[in-house]
Amino acid sequence: MLKVIVNIARFITAAVFLFSGFVKAVDPLGTQYKLQDYIEAMGISNDWVNDWQTLGGAILLALVEFIIGAMLLFAINRRVISKIALLFMLIMTALTVWIYIEDPVSDCGCFGDAIILSNGETLLKNIFLLAATITIAWRPLLMPRFISLKNQWLIFNFSTFGILALAAYSLYYLPPIDFRPYHIGANIYEGMIIPEGAEQPVIETTFIMEKNGERKEFSLEEYPDSTWTFVDTKTKIIKKGYEPPIHDFSIVRLFDDRDITELVLRHKGYTLLLIAPHLENADDGCFGKIDEIYEYSLEKNIPFYCLTASIGEGIEHWIEITGAEYPFCNTDETTLKTIIRSNPGLVMLKDGVVVGKWSHNDLPDKEELKEI
Repeated sequence: MLKVIVNIARFITAAVFLFSGFVKAVDPLGTQYKLQDYIEAMGISNDWVNDWQTLGGAILLALVEFIIGAMLLFAINRRVISKIALLFMLIMTALTVWIYIEDPVSDCGCFGDAIILSNGETLLKNIFLLAATITIAWRPLLMPRFISLKNQWLIFNFSTFGILALAAYSLYYLPPIDFRPYHIGANIYEGMIIPEGAEQPVIETTFIMEKNGERKEFSLEEYPDSTWTFVDTKTKIIKKGYEPPIHDFSIVRLFDDRDITELVLRHKGYTLLLIAPHLENADDGCFGKIDEIYEYSLEKNIPFYCLTASIGEGIEHWIEITGAEYPFCNTDETTLKTIIRSNPGLVMLKDGVVVGKWSHNDLPDKEELKEI
């Protein structure tokens, strides 16, 4: 019975580590963005940690998790790997206790965008895995090997090469599996709709009032008379309501500040969107291809917009170095980073449905666009 329990714990832990490492390697930029959220929440200055370090940390985290999972699955170096897994879970559980108490981020990012867990769910998951790794570390030799001693190096080497190759591919092109709500085939307009009768959020509002130098808090039902002076309000979400898969998506044309979100998403036919969260940092080596695509869109009367979170100087700098003549629109930075993991990247819509996505390293030519 003890052997059965140890091996059930082993297989569950290995599966979670393998899956977690895989989804992080599929989308290393998404993991990097989550690490940056943690760093910002901890108050660590950007002067201490730069983008290359966080990206390297994201890939390293994916690699470590996948290797731990693979070695547990095949029972390689059982005593050592069981202790490493236990140490890893001790650190992660301590981190998720802090996340649960302080609530610095909305979700931990354990499984990327594949599975979104609340901070409470993450804590429960890590407590369970901590118990599982304690069980494994207690009796590691009860795990039977699935591979001979002389061939164990194959698992480590292939795991390392596979994860690094997957991360490199995802960075150069785009993630081969897209778990985000803007994946190919997604209808952006429909993804923004809140269905009729959907559960509404429950929000508690507290009013801070002052009278004769004394400050007190009142609920909406207890709101005092006019002898009290209003100071501030506090709002707290008691219960989350329905949240559509796509939110905070808007397109504002810069030259006249007009919101053209519905115009773009309800357009019948094709639309091309050049996505560049930060034009200041965007790769300008592909501007020749972008210009060709823009000229093609003019020939075929296909709307073309550049969506960016940059303003003023950033846009002017891009126009200066690329000679861009296409219209620029403003969209939330986080939304743009979610739409496509490339700066810049190209998205093609048809009737508001995503039908094509390309990295700046793999932009389509006219012939490919004609085929589409």
